[in-house]
Amino acid sequence: MPFTRNIELGRVALVNLAADPLYGKLVTIVDFVDMNRVLVDSPTIQRCVISLRRLALTSIVVDLNGEKSPSKETLAAALKAADVEGKWAASAWGKKIARQQARKNLTDFDRYKVMVARVKRSALIKKALA
Repeated sequence: MPFTRNIELGRVALVNLAADPLYGKLVTIVDFVDMNRVLVDSPTIQRCVISLRRLALTSIVVDLNGEKSPSKETLAAALKAADVEGKWAASAWGKKIARQQARKNLTDFDRYKVMVARVKRSALIKKALA
């Protein structure tokens, strides 16, 4: 099967290096610097150069009409028209990250409630199968 997530203008990517201050943010490739670096932008961050090693390409592509380095307003309008946040939230990858963040942000009492619910569910399953 051919590789379909090519590095192209308008490709949405996730910053995946934990040491990077942009970790976990969705960015859009707006220009190429060289073979290993691209210029990325997003409505929530400043435009910056980032190594391709720090990016995980998604299947979402925004139509920039072939424009290199679009203005912040043009990019925001294109992202809104493409419903990038909605597509990301609906994707399995986006759901997985949202689930991980929700579990990470649980308080001690919330973790206790999850444990109690898991024990009750397990007991019901055992009772039904017995």
